[in-house]
Amino acid sequence: MERLLEKFLFASRWLLAPFYVALVACLAGLLVKAMQEVWHFSTSIFTASETDVILGVLAIIDLTLTGSLIVIVIFSGYENFVSKIDETAHPDWPEWMGKIDFTALKLKLLSSIVAISAIQLLKSFMDLKNMSDRELMWLVVIHMVFVVSGIILAWTDKVSGEAYSNGKKSKEKA
Repeated sequence: MERLLEKFLFASRWLLAPFYVALVACLAGLLVKAMQEVWHFSTSIFTASETDVILGVLAIIDLTLTGSLIVIVIFSGYENFVSKIDETAHPDWPEWMGKIDFTALKLKLLSSIVAISAIQLLKSFMDLKNMSDRELMWLVVIHMVFVVSGIILAWTDKVSGEAYSNGKKSKEKA
């Protein structure tokens, strides 16, 4: 009975696969928005001010970082929770893809969110004339929450990793 339950629970990981397929659909939607942004950017480049050009570039960087984040979540999540991908079948397989564990995924995810938040904040600073002090203050507060959360997450992962490795070393000595 126990083995049957464990097989059922182990097989349930495949319920996550449709989530990763949905993220691929989100990536395609993000591509559409990126192409719209590129079209808007390229059609107004000759009449745009320097600030508008910088804002356009930042918007494209923001979309690119978000797309990269989605790819990291798709591959790392699939490999960590569903099934390993045979990387030998893909000659251009990036070296990092099979090596990101759940802890590293969390840190990369939060680091990407901090970068995206920083770009949004920079875009707001570049467009101060259209931002109220209150909106700007909330953007800074939200960004700082992401930064502090990232630092705390990295610190707790470091501490728990050290505790785990120290516990492992003490068991080996015994």
